[in-house]
Amino acid sequence: MKGSNKDGPRTPTIGRDTGTAGFSLSLRRSPADESGPCVWMQAGVVKGKLCSIGFTCKGCPFENAMRRAVTRNMKAREEGKLPQGKAGQIMAWEEKLKSLPLSQRPCIHHLKRRIDFRLCTNEYRCGNCEFDQYFYDEYTVHAVVRPVEVREVEGFKVPQGYYFHRGHAWVKIEEAPSVRIGIDDFALRLLGPLDQIETPLVGKQVRQGDPHFVLTRGENKARVLSPLSGVVTAANLKLREKGSLANQDPYSGGWALTLHPTHLREEIRNLMIGGETEEFMDGELRELNRLVEEVASPMAADGGEWGEDLFGAMPQLGWERLTRTFLRT
Repeated sequence: MKGSNKDGPRTPTIGRDTGTAGFSLSLRRSPADESGPCVWMQAGVVKGKLCSIGFTCKGCPFENAMRRAVTRNMKAREEGKLPQGKAGQIMAWEEKLKSLPLSQRPCIHHLKRRIDFRLCTNEYRCGNCEFDQYFYDEYTVHAVVRPVEVREVEGFKVPQGYYFHRGHAWVKIEEAPSVRIGIDDFALRLLGPLDQIETPLVGKQVRQGDPHFVLTRGENKARVLSPLSGVVTAANLKLREKGSLANQDPYSGGWALTLHPTHLREEIRNLMIGGETEEFMDGELRELNRLVEEVASPMAADGGEWGEDLFGAMPQLGWERLTRTFLRT
C-alpha cells in the first residue's frame, strides 16, 4: 500500500490561562521555539549575549562558565582578596536582580519568555517556591513535544530525533535527566482508535522490555513494552479517559509518560533512530502486507492508503495476531 502525504504533526501552542491553588498562569509558546536575550544579559550582568537554545540553562556552556566565575569571585572575597578585571565583576544574575526594588524583580519564567510578567516574591529561591512547582506541573508535564522534522514510510510518520523500540514505543530525550515516551503512529493506526491507554503512575519503576503499557479498545487489550528502564515522573492521565488522543497526535499531545531513566547510556543502544527506524518500519510494512494478502487478497495490499484504523477495516487480521506480531507481546 502507498501512503498519502497528509498534514505533518500537529504542534499546538500553549496559550491558555489556567489557575489553581490561588495562581493564575498565562503560558506562552514552548521555550524551544523561542530565542532572545540570555538571562544573564536581561539581569544586566553581561551585554550582547543572546540565547539560541530555548533558555535551557542546564548544560549550557555559557551558563556553566558564568557560574564558575561567580564561584571564583565569591571565594576570593571570602579570602579577603579583590577579584580583578572584568571577570572579577561578575556576580550571579539572581543577586543582580535582587538589587532592584521588590516591585521590579521579574520571575525567572518571565525572563525565559514562558509567561507574561510576574514578580519574584521568593528571592529567586526557586527550589522552595510554590509558584515554580505549580508552573512545572502546568507547563513541563503538559508541554507538548515538537518534532523538528517528520518523514514518512509509506504514509506512517517517523519523527527525526526520536528513538524507537521494536515494540513500537518512542523515546524523546528532553532536558536531563528526563525522557518522554509514547506509542508510535504505526501501532496506533494498526489497532485503531483506542478507548484507554493505561501507564504506570508517578513514582513507579519500569524496566526496558517489560509490558508496562495497556491499550484498550472495546473488549480487546494489548500490552506495549517499555523502551527504557527508570522511574515514572509524569503520566498523561488524559489518555486514561480518552486513549484516541494518542491516535490524533502520537508524537506530541499524545505522549504517555515521562521517565527518569536509570540506565540510559546502556539501554539506548537497544533503540533505533533515523535511518535504522526507517529500515525497521520497511520490514514491519512488508510483514503487514504479507498478513493482509494472507487473510484477504494480493489486491488488498496494493494501490490504496493504509488508513487510520487497520484492525477496524480488517478485523480478520485478528487482534491477538497483530499485537503478538508487531508489539512483541
